[in-house]
Amino acid sequence: MIPAAPVEIVSAHSPDSDDAFMFYGLATKKVRSPRVSFRHVLSDIETLNRKAMAGEYELSAISYHAYPYVADKYVLMASGSSVGDGYGPMIVAMRPMEPEELKGKRIAVPGTMTTAYLACKLFQPDFEAVVTPFDRITDAVRERSVDAGLIIHEAQLTFEREGFHRIVDLGRWFKACCGLPLPLGANVLLRSLDAETRSECCRLMRESIQYALDNHSEALQYAMQFARELEQPLAEKFVGMYVNHYTVDAGELIPKAAQKLLDLGFEAGIISRRVEVEFVR
Repeated sequence: MIPAAPVEIVSAHSPDSDDAFMFYGLATKKVRSPRVSFRHVLSDIETLNRKAMAGEYELSAISYHAYPYVADKYVLMASGSSVGDGYGPMIVAMRPMEPEELKGKRIAVPGTMTTAYLACKLFQPDFEAVVTPFDRITDAVRERSVDAGLIIHEAQLTFEREGFHRIVDLGRWFKACCGLPLPLGANVLLRSLDAETRSECCRLMRESIQYALDNHSEALQYAMQFARELEQPLAEKFVGMYVNHYTVDAGELIPKAAQKLLDLGFEAGIISRRVEVEFVR
């Protein structure tokens, strides 16, 4: 009997060092399955959020903020979350500023569907959002076309040496406010996939992350090509911040934190629909 061809899953994620690290096992076929094969598509997170609203990819990285808008099509995966435990996206400016001074200011943001934007709106509801590609935000702040910038990715580690002042760390604020880690990014699977395929995707994702953690040096070398010229010690620090035990398995704490975050967004009128988070393993 000829075995059935593996189901092709289009796996979409961002070209960032932490995503590259966690997908290393799958992208290099160190982790594989006779049932499922993966074709990888790289795109920035805001684009992935928008495409998920159309159900474009079988497996996709998204922002937790986007989940209420795609929950009819996707279910969250227990593996693959990027979580800031007492740290996270930051608001920076060219001069020292009290957090209260952000009221009414023009702030460059990496997209209105990002979790960073949701946290920013919860922290300070009254500001003018200027949507800017994430890798141009510090330039916009330096050129003073905005008063402050909401930085994500590796800029969180390089802002000081580039002359910026941190106004607030939103991951630290969320931890102080709610006593919980800040869930930033997640992986989702199409609900229309059959249960066996979904289960196999979850197993492979978990094994890919664990493989990278177990083979740290080679996975980091692979991820370095996506680190936007970040030197190895900082790239290693960044990957360590966002690929951790929560990434292997969200456990019970991350669903609780995600539900709290999305409930706060709904209660504040930032998110238009309330959802119950749903994870598969």
